[in-house]
Parts: sequence; structure tokens; C-alpha cells
Amino acid sequence: MIRAVRAACVMTAAAAMVVGLTPPPARATPPNVPTHGEAVTRLAALTVAAEGSPTAYDRGLFPHWITISDSCNTREEVLRRDGTNVVVSSTCAAISGSWYSPYDGMTWTLASDIDIDHMVPLAEAWASGAWAWTTAKRRSYANDLGGPQLWAVTDNVNQSKGNKDPAEWQPPLTSFRCTYARAWIQVKYDYSLTMDTAEKAALQDMLTSC
Repeated sequence: MIRAVRAACVMTAAAAMVVGLTPPPARATPPNVPTHGEAVTRLAALTVAAEGSPTAYDRGLFPHWITISDSCNTREEVLRRDGTNVVVSSTCAAISGSWYSPYDGMTWTLASDIDIDHMVPLAEAWASGAWAWTTAKRRSYANDLGGPQLWAVTDNVNQSKGNKDPAEWQPPLTSFRCTYARAWIQVKYDYSLTMDTAEKAALQDMLTSC
């Protein structure tokens, strides 16, 4: 059934181009994903160190889904940013639209099927240096709309990722792994986070797919 729907979508898009109709809008992606060359340079500049922290990680140490504008919180802002034809209620809840998940190539029409993923998970950031940050900086990190940190993706795919780094988990859609590596590197670079040896090796391998 899924294959049939995908085939129909491809045929519809092709037909639209033939008769001169406006094609579907481009899929939104978070801002500031670096080029391949920039990612290579920034990866080389990052500090390699074993993960760890003097105190235990707690998700509550990263205040997230804060109010961004009016009644819209960070999750709702990402749903509006990355979705197509998104309609929201008076309280900013997404009530219709569609969302393409770049991690697995699936498209969803219910916001409840979408998670907002932190590209570099909060626990990973904690073990890579965020344990030493102020709460204000951790709040900014967890709600960062200005870089490639927040992605609208299929909920169970995000849950399978959990707190894993690229040595432990990579997107099931292999064609996206280059972009994933570039975005991961940029987030670590922006926040001067460290990375361990296995993580760096995995990222270098992923960049070869570019």
C-alpha cells in the first residue's frame, strides 16, 4: 500500500511538471547546515575527549519547549517551520498539514506522529561538556531555532535514536546520512562540545557519502 501511494505521488508530481502546474514546495530544513568542506574543517577543529561528567544527567537541566512567540512553544514553531500547509489553532497547536521526516523518508499528516529531535541529544551534550554550562545556556541549546539542532522527524525513529551518537545510531535513510553528519558537526562546533574517538570516526565515514 505504501509503495502504491509513493508511486502515485511520483506520477502526480511528474504530471504537474508536464502541464506547467506549480510543483510542491521544497522541504524545509533547519538553518545553517554547513557544506561538506565546512563540515570537514569544523570536525578537525573539535576536541576529542572521553565523554563524562562529574554529576548525573537529568533532562530537567535543559528547560525545553519554552514559549517562543505568543502562545507558540519551540515544538510548535518547528512544526510550523518544517511542515507544509500547516494550520494551527488559536493556541498554536498544529491541526493540519504534512511533515516529511528526513531520517526515514516518510511523510505524515498528523502532528502527533512527529517528534522534534535534538540533533545532538541533550544527554550527549551533557556528557560532552554541557554539564559545565549555566541553566540559561542549556535552555538556549535545547530550544535553538537558529542552527541545525531541531528536526521534525517520525516519532518512533527518534525514539530508536534516543541519546545515541553517530557511532551508535545513524538515520535509516542512508541518503540523508551526509546531511546528518554535517548538522551534527555544526551543533558540536557551535557549542564547543567535545566528541569521543568512535564518534569522530563515524562522522568521518558518513562524510564520505557526500
